[in-house]
Amino acid sequence: MADRAAYQEFVATRADQLLRTAYLLTQNWATAEDLLQESLAKAWFAWTRVAEPEPYVRKIMVTTYTSWWRRRWRRELPSDTLPEEQVSDLTGQVGDREALWRAVGRLPARQRAVVVLRFYEDLPVTEVAALLGCESGTVKSQTAKALAKLRLDESISTEVAW
Repeated sequence: MADRAAYQEFVATRADQLLRTAYLLTQNWATAEDLLQESLAKAWFAWTRVAEPEPYVRKIMVTTYTSWWRRRWRRELPSDTLPEEQVSDLTGQVGDREALWRAVGRLPARQRAVVVLRFYEDLPVTEVAALLGCESGTVKSQTAKALAKLRLDESISTEVAW
């Protein structure tokens, strides 16, 4: 019963933050909720063996997301009608952030995971490497490649703070 209570407390206190991380990985709220739910379900089965639950759940989220990304087809289907043109937010800063996250969404899955974990979650290189199951040098090179792609992306305003 103590394990169940600890798990429920963890989910109650950390679910919102983990959902935001899942959204940044998937770029879709419904998919992010599915990713978080599946990750928390996987964590439940190992809960008694987990010393640090948050990094453990994050690692599950990243590996699950990566496996989904590899398996799923991009779901781009031809259509007879064009979608309505989206009107960007005129508040400036919100529009810049949206453009930046759209650009992050176009990065390959591994680079997106590195950017989210390093800059949104503010995790050190060593912790990101542990979460992704790779070397620190790989995290650094993936970060450099991702930032180079973002700098070249013309949809991002040059005023966006890096």
